[in-house]
Amino acid sequence: MPIRILPLEVASQIAAGEVIERPASVVKELLENALDAGASQITIRVEEAGKRITEVSDNGSGIVPEELAIAVARHATSKLSVSEDLFNIKTLGFRGEALASIGSVARLTIASCAKGMSVGTRLVVEGGQVGQRQPTGMPVGTTVRVEDLFYNVPARLKFLKSDATERRQIDLVVMRYALAYPHTRFNLIQDGRSVLQTSGKGDRRDILASLYGVEIARSMLEITYEDIGIHIEGFISPISLTRSNRREITLFVNGRPVQDVALSSAVVQAYHTLLMVGRYPMAILFITLPAEAVDVNVHPTKAEVRFQDPNKMYATLRQATRRSLLAYSPIQGIDSDQTSHEDARTWHAWLESPAFQKSSLDRTETFEGADGKTYGEIQQSQLSNQFTSILRLVGQVAATYLVAEGPDGLYLIDQHAAHERVLFEKYISQLQDTIPAQALLQPVRVEVNPANANLINDQLPLLEKLGFTVEPFGPGMFILRSIPALLSGMDPAAALHTLVEDFEEDETPLQSEVEAKIIARVCKRAAIKSGHVLSMEEQRALLSDLEACQSPRTCPHGRPTMIHLSVDLLERQFGRRGAR
Repeated sequence: MPIRILPLEVASQIAAGEVIERPASVVKELLENALDAGASQITIRVEEAGKRITEVSDNGSGIVPEELAIAVARHATSKLSVSEDLFNIKTLGFRGEALASIGSVARLTIASCAKGMSVGTRLVVEGGQVGQRQPTGMPVGTTVRVEDLFYNVPARLKFLKSDATERRQIDLVVMRYALAYPHTRFNLIQDGRSVLQTSGKGDRRDILASLYGVEIARSMLEITYEDIGIHIEGFISPISLTRSNRREITLFVNGRPVQDVALSSAVVQAYHTLLMVGRYPMAILFITLPAEAVDVNVHPTKAEVRFQDPNKMYATLRQATRRSLLAYSPIQGIDSDQTSHEDARTWHAWLESPAFQKSSLDRTETFEGADGKTYGEIQQSQLSNQFTSILRLVGQVAATYLVAEGPDGLYLIDQHAAHERVLFEKYISQLQDTIPAQALLQPVRVEVNPANANLINDQLPLLEKLGFTVEPFGPGMFILRSIPALLSGMDPAAALHTLVEDFEEDETPLQSEVEAKIIARVCKRAAIKSGHVLSMEEQRALLSDLEACQSPRTCPHGRPTMIHLSVDLLERQFGRRGAR
């Protein structure tokens, strides 16, 4: 087949396919134009999931008649003038492809009245063919009506999802922009029915209530965080509110909704050891940073961005989320010195901050408490001594659970999960210095397969830092001379095998494991098991150690350590207050 230049009509449809993938893409592009025009009120009308009609009306600045025909041409934009502007983009749109792309695969009608004009102008574009301008009466602003989407590209129309799916995608797009721009009033009408309506008063929590319901909106935790050149605000879910996937993690960068695996992972990592495996948080976070520090010219749909310093962005988002999460965590103790709960939250946030756990953030953390004092290098023992026990041990049930009485009811504590948490936090606290190691009276030979032998050989320094003294002793053979003192009650060979076996289970290379994850796995194997009878002294010691933990309500893998039965619940169960 000979090489030839594609007809302009075909080239336009191919280009449009990169920008307009489905009806929700039309809504997204038109919303961005309206917001860039300074609209304070936007109405979106959709019929038949956007396949038949999508209409977006705004009260923005409008377009003068002379520029209306230019506005629907390809690569026509008011946001850029020279190539250098690509590295300082402060608007949502900038490529000048949206209207031209829509017009090439649909019947588009655009009517606009610029400020100071008494009459508006109307223009029709059908299959890429631009008609003549016509005057029309209308208020200041712009209305874009898109009809019969993909009428001239039936293959694209055939691959659209069901109407219900396409409607959900449109809902999602409008919801995201409503959250990002709370001072703009949005009204989404699907098939004659109002689906979403915001007040435009600037209250994001009010918008959350309309999206997720009042209960979820009320329970979401607010974030406000400022670092050098980076501002983060928004909402995250408490550990009691989770989802089975990451779809409810919504991120905005400079007002633009983005998809970024690294940023989503940063949010998930902030919940590390607090959520059960397979559960994910909800989050709506707005990141603001200098325009020159982020490249938005990466993807045709502008859904992806690149950061000038991605590692800093990741670490900052993780720290902001973790700090806010711990600031709202309940405190498990009564302060004998009447120190405020704000100070307790401060200490908790610092003790579990990346600075304390030696993460990638290499700087000293100090926090100011409610009493005006500055808290910096605080040891775990200092925090523990500030609180007296409030749980009174009752006993052990089924050789698995501890029963304790608190001022607000009854607590059932899983002894295995609780001991995991205690071991984990003691182990983590010792990373500050050198982890105490217990020398073995008789060195133990440990044999592993060749693949795992390579994993261990590559990480001998890390294992030594964690308290394991391991020496190669021939192919697939190692000599274990010491183990962490915290694990002195555990079989030494089993302790080392635990690392290798768990790495095989999730097929994660040892090199990518963070210290906390390795420690969590070893502590899981070392913790006392279900069915182990504890003496009263052992029970009291475990309960006391758990109360001293910074995150006592979950084990390092996110499983709950305790269940609370309130006095109110007990009284209702016994008929003292009546059943609800």
